[in-house]
Parts: sequence; C-alpha cells; structure tokens
Amino acid sequence: MIISTGGGEIKLAANLKWLFTEVSLEQRFDAAAKAGFIGVELPSPYELPAARVRELLDAAGVQQVLINTPPGEPGSPTATGAAAVPGAREEFREGVLRALEYATVLEAPSVHVMAGVRPAGTDAALSFATYVDNIAWAAERARSSGVRIVLEAINKRDQPDYGLESMEAAAAVASAVDPTTVGVLFDCYHAQVDRGNLIERFERLVPQIGHVQIADNPGRGEPGTGEIAYERVLTRIAESSYEGWVGCEYGPVDGTVPGLSWTERLHP
Repeated sequence: MIISTGGGEIKLAANLKWLFTEVSLEQRFDAAAKAGFIGVELPSPYELPAARVRELLDAAGVQQVLINTPPGEPGSPTATGAAAVPGAREEFREGVLRALEYATVLEAPSVHVMAGVRPAGTDAALSFATYVDNIAWAAERARSSGVRIVLEAINKRDQPDYGLESMEAAAAVASAVDPTTVGVLFDCYHAQVDRGNLIERFERLVPQIGHVQIADNPGRGEPGTGEIAYERVLTRIAESSYEGWVGCEYGPVDGTVPGLSWTERLHP
C-alpha cells in the first residue's frame, strides 16, 4: 500500500502477525493484497515451509519485506530471542542460518535479529558483550547473501531487561559491527514509550535506519488511536532520505480493514 502524506509517499507493509487475524495465516497474504498492500512482514514464517510461504506470496502478488530470527520455545530463556543470552550461542547461530535460508527463498531484504531478555542474575555487561559478538557473527553470514540485519530495541515497560536498551544503542552496535550490513529497526511505538521525541530521534538516526514500524501509544492500536502525531511523523519520514518500508505492526482496535481508515487522513 502506497499512501501520500504532506511530505511525499510512504510504502506500508502489513504485519501478518498483527493484521488480518480474522482469517488463517495462509489466507492473510491474499487478504492483505485485497486491502491494497503490496508488501508484508511475517515475523515468524517458520511454522510453514519456506517454499509454501513463497507460493502464498506469489499467489497474492505481495513482497516479503521483513522476517525475524526464530524465537525459542515459549517460557524458555530465548523465547524472545537469543542474541543477548549468554550460553545460547549454538541456538542463536542455528536460528540466524535458518532465517537467512528463509530470507533467500522469500527474497526478504531484511532480517530482524532478536536480542532476547537478559536472564535473571546475568551481568548486564556480559549480556551486551554477548549480543555484540553474536551480531558480528550474524553480519558475517548475512553479508554475502545481500540480506540486511536490523536491530530493534523493545521498551522496558513492555519487556523489562530486554537485551538492547534503545534505538541509539542499536545504532551504536550497527556502527561498530558493520554499518553496511547492519541497521536499525526504528519502531515508533517502542521509541515513543522510551523517551519519545520521535521526529528528532528518527532524523538523527535515519542514515542507519533499515526498517520502520508503526503503532500508536498507549494501547498499540492503529495510528490515530493514541498520542502519537502520526500525520507529522509520517510526513517527516516521507521527506527524509529513508526509502524503505513502514510496517504496520499494530493491533487493530475494531477489525483490520475498518482500522485502515487511518490512512485516508494522511492525504495532503
């Protein structure tokens, strides 16, 4: 879906974990296409064979723009990612390789490598050092594939002790490891909960931003249901040098398709 703002056009991608949950996962690709989307995010495509996801993308005529690395088992130390979890190196590496295999088949340009939560009692410095080492390893594997690694910070209200402190920390890691292969996933919802100042922070980080996601706060609903001035935020994104996708990673307040009416309010 391409929408117009006062600053230009924005390419919106539907996150199929959050949107079109009224139908089964396999039906969501077609539902997104019928609603006008040409790009989709699928955080965890691993419940389906990569070849089957490829078939669904082709049948719907949509592009896969982002996937995540595989999460660990529910309730395990790596349930939200393994990159910042000391002692989980083999699980982390296996997950990265699997994600890159899927990204290649799906032609997804970006893989979000999830940091995960620092285990109770683990030294924060050790967890972060583990994270940096793991991201460097992932970057080496991604470099030859043409896939870009993106790093996302989760706000501490929703996920205490998450292994990546902020969008700025993500940018620092990307710069230290490989700024060509590693970038920032700028999630407006998490950034708003973590200090706000979205436009200023976006403009400062934009050279390193590889992907953007949106949801309003509080409630994590669609734009227009909370406090974020998305007309201004998306206009400034459109005016910037960022040319990538903006993923709709929000929980529709009253149904996916009715909730898309927010896009009409952005037209100049």
